[in-house]
Amino acid sequence: MEVKKVEASEFSHERFINEHWKPGIPLVLKNATRVWGAYNTFSPDWFRKNYGSRKTVVNGKEYTMTEIMDLVEGKDTSRPVPYPCKYEMGGGWPELTNMITPLNIGFAKPNWMESSWFRRGYWGGITELFIGGPGGKFPYVHLDYYHMSAWINQLYGHKEFTVWPRGQEKYLYPDPNDKWKSTIPDIENVDLEKFPLYKHATPIKFVVGPGETLFIPFGIWHTAKSLEPTISVAFDLLNDHNFPLFLKDVWEFKKRQSLVKAVAATGYAAFSGAMCRLGDMVGVQRVSTPS
Repeated sequence: MEVKKVEASEFSHERFINEHWKPGIPLVLKNATRVWGAYNTFSPDWFRKNYGSRKTVVNGKEYTMTEIMDLVEGKDTSRPVPYPCKYEMGGGWPELTNMITPLNIGFAKPNWMESSWFRRGYWGGITELFIGGPGGKFPYVHLDYYHMSAWINQLYGHKEFTVWPRGQEKYLYPDPNDKWKSTIPDIENVDLEKFPLYKHATPIKFVVGPGETLFIPFGIWHTAKSLEPTISVAFDLLNDHNFPLFLKDVWEFKKRQSLVKAVAATGYAAFSGAMCRLGDMVGVQRVSTPS
């Protein structure tokens, strides 16, 4: 599997669907976020100036935006750099909605997460702002919950991603209690005596820079590492293609709480999916804004 980089203006939505969405092959689109006000705007200084007092919690500790930016840029070396620093971009940050609209950048569609049917409940589809410092790693190799496909829009700095083709689950030793996470603690230095099957895995590494968008299809194991101060916006994609697996996940997750919740949530999701499928058939145009 090869992860290609293509200029968004020279790549059609139809080609994306046929060559990447359907076969499940990651893709990097260059300058797809040119349609956003955030393009060439988001930076540590911009956030300090406009949202310096905005707070978030990382690993149980509260930080202001200014504190986070000082840490990731090395202006404050008195304490460890937190990672990942996340802010919700929809209900938690409505004033920035226009700066990342249309969210689908012309490629991530149809997206049922934009429908009011799925906005009424939390299904893992929150649009998030990620901030990272040099060497900051996602804490584990993982799949995205609910079989969502992920879109990571890199707006500042460079980030290194590692992906593994579908079908390599057994080489990555999923956690028996959480099959979405690998139990390998350090994927850059794998203990092959403890995890011997990993020698058969084929990790693919590549770097995503400012103005580039990474599409990670559902079922693709992945992780990321910031190579310098980074700012990105991530959101999820759901439609008829990954909906059957999404529905199965809803049942399994809710069943852990109770059978009643599983029946109610799965029934609601199934009905919502049917309404969205009907909407696609009749050409419903959804408003592509952060949720």
